[in-house]
Amino acid sequence: MHQRLQIRKLENLAAYAHAALALVVALPSQAASQASPGQSASTSLGVIGPVYAIAEPSLLQVIRDQLRRIQASGELDRMNQASQDRVRRQVESPKPVDGLGRATKPRTWLHDPSLEVPYPITDADGRVIVPPGTRINPLDVVALSQPLLFIDARDPDQVRHAQKVLTERQGRLKLILTGGSYLDLMRRWKRGVYFDQQGHLTSRLGIRHVPALVTQEGSRLRIDERL
Repeated sequence: MHQRLQIRKLENLAAYAHAALALVVALPSQAASQASPGQSASTSLGVIGPVYAIAEPSLLQVIRDQLRRIQASGELDRMNQASQDRVRRQVESPKPVDGLGRATKPRTWLHDPSLEVPYPITDADGRVIVPPGTRINPLDVVALSQPLLFIDARDPDQVRHAQKVLTERQGRLKLILTGGSYLDLMRRWKRGVYFDQQGHLTSRLGIRHVPALVTQEGSRLRIDERL
């Protein structure tokens, strides 16, 4: 009798333990089923390994480190020197004017430098003194101070031609290069030498070959292309 009671207690205890375990296992799924839409139940699995803060290097710091590296290697000094040399070459020998050839046969023509006024010119009181569309010739107001000689200084024959014209005109001449180093001629000849940057003058005057000498004839400019 006593032995049967002990067996019954053990059976009841086992049944209780089994029910308790089933309840524990069922709780997470019930909690998930009761969660509102868009939410999910989660459980902590603990820390598996060391945790570090997410950090990215500063872009400015990366640039500074890179500059320090190329400076230490001497590369920065080489880059600076190359840049200085490039600027010096551009200053001493500007880009030659495109589209100009060497004069092989004489060509002469007269150029009218007149300009058309695009808008009215007024005095201090607002009165129109020059209406738009009026043509004005600068040579009617001021004369060409000195003849202009355009040459390509990369051609020794043109440089010798320029020396000859300078001697004939006793130095009264403005020398304008379309190629070559104007600084080199300035140092050698000890006189002012100019450069037709981007071909503004030769384009305006219609010059297609050099040497070209520009002189004044009345209210027009005479242009002689010859070597």
